[in-house]
Amino acid sequence: DADRCLCVDEKGNVVTGDHILYIYGLYMKERGKLVNNKVVTTIMSNFGLYKALDKVGIEYDKTKVGDKYVYENMVQTGNRIGGEQSGHIIFTKYATTGDGILTSIKMMEVMLAKEKPMSELAAPVVFYPQVLKNVRVKSKPDAQNDADVQAAVAKVSEELGDTGRILVRESGTEPVIRVMVEAESDEICEKYVDQVIKVIEEKGHLA
Repeated sequence: DADRCLCVDEKGNVVTGDHILYIYGLYMKERGKLVNNKVVTTIMSNFGLYKALDKVGIEYDKTKVGDKYVYENMVQTGNRIGGEQSGHIIFTKYATTGDGILTSIKMMEVMLAKEKPMSELAAPVVFYPQVLKNVRVKSKPDAQNDADVQAAVAKVSEELGDTGRILVRESGTEPVIRVMVEAESDEICEKYVDQVIKVIEEKGHLA
């Protein structure tokens, strides 16, 4: 239904919704139009987006996955740009939901104004490797709220520091806990994901 937009730069690289949020968020900031100095993302945006935003002094709100939660935040806070990695980008000045055609026009606007190719505009957002594994459990709340599981997650988060992140969340539709790590290599991601899953298994939560 054309509510999403992804781009492909002149080198053939895919430019995701995370890249678009960075590119247009920075463009708005440079023109004094970034309300609250914030963009709205979801918890599934890549760690590389947050690193890039930090470098240019742009703040961000993180919502649950789903463009409806992004829009909900924007209504409550007045934030003017938000979206998802999938390419759902919302510009509340013009629309209440994602609009792929509008987003593509906005990307062309930045390219023309800055006289730069898409690859150069997107370059500051360097995606971190990601490993996500689904763990089938007897009870999602019991597994998620287990003190030992939470301690294992906290330990991983502490060890990663500012070089990555861990996210553990419940599936909304299945008896599954999703364990996701983003870090500087696939090996590090695998190690930490398996470390947390091992604790979930040891505590008897596997279905």
